[in-house]
Amino acid sequence: MNLFNSALGRNITFVHPAYFIITGFIGISNIKYYYIFLFFVFIVSVVGNAAVMVVILLDHNLRSPKYVAVFNLAFVDLLGNTALVPKVLDVFLFNNPRIPFNDCLTYLFFCYTCLSMQSFNLVVLAYDRLIAIIFPLHYVMKVTNRFMFSLILSCWLFVILAVLIAVFLLTRLSFCKSVIINSYFCDHGQIYRLACNDNFPSYVVSYLFPFLISWLPLAFILLSYLAIVCTLSKVATLQQGLKAFKTCIGHLLLVAIYFVPVLITFTMMADIHPNARIINLSLTSVFPPMLNPIIYVLQTQEIKESLKRILKIEKYISGDPTWGQDPKVEKHCFITYYC
Repeated sequence: MNLFNSALGRNITFVHPAYFIITGFIGISNIKYYYIFLFFVFIVSVVGNAAVMVVILLDHNLRSPKYVAVFNLAFVDLLGNTALVPKVLDVFLFNNPRIPFNDCLTYLFFCYTCLSMQSFNLVVLAYDRLIAIIFPLHYVMKVTNRFMFSLILSCWLFVILAVLIAVFLLTRLSFCKSVIINSYFCDHGQIYRLACNDNFPSYVVSYLFPFLISWLPLAFILLSYLAIVCTLSKVATLQQGLKAFKTCIGHLLLVAIYFVPVLITFTMMADIHPNARIINLSLTSVFPPMLNPIIYVLQTQEIKESLKRILKIEKYISGDPTWGQDPKVEKHCFITYYC
């Protein structure tokens, strides 16, 4: 208990700087082009995730537990990129590297919350696939909309609590030396190392957080796919097994895109060069949100059919003369959408 007194003691005065200075990449020329690239990725991400959310809201056929999780994934991606990228552009393209202390902690909170929720969204989708393939006859009873809402809410509460603890411990630190953050945003690992008092609680969090947010979710996802493979090998032919496993390809791609750079960054910690840390975390923050809607639109037949129905209805409402060329098909699409 004495170990935490220096960070949690009531009678200690903490020295907080007026601002931090975010430096970004070190010793790389023409790096502004990289941030311009992040801006275009951000635009694609915002448009893609907003489109997925609108499609799910408009189409009553997508009001299923799976698409509750997909909607939450799109929402987290949209929120995370909106919280991160505009500030990155303001800092590096418009030369505003100073960020007030409280604003920096708020920035850290939103960035880490959304980054962590991406991990738990992949866990929720893995659970959905697990039950759908292993217990297909009981899926409707086991995975309901109410259950999915409860599961997602639990993930949000856990992540928010974990990040709030990390932020609170940073407020228990004194910064009397450097205020320079060698990262592209208010990075927890870079901030607590600047402290001039005992930062051991934050040091513990820096190792515990990746375990809870990255390693445990990844372990569950891998075990779920191991269970899926074992089940398919027992009850299905090779062709049937491949067909069933094909529905998981999109999810596996998202898992690889998200976890590989995150685990490299958080596992190597202080041993990784600041530039490599920035590249890993920045690409992890913006690439999965951009690819998620693309992968789900291309891999999910229901969303593709929903987009077709919505586009046909728009043609009908706008009075497009080509809409009625196939009355049976169009009438069926119109009734399916509104009923």
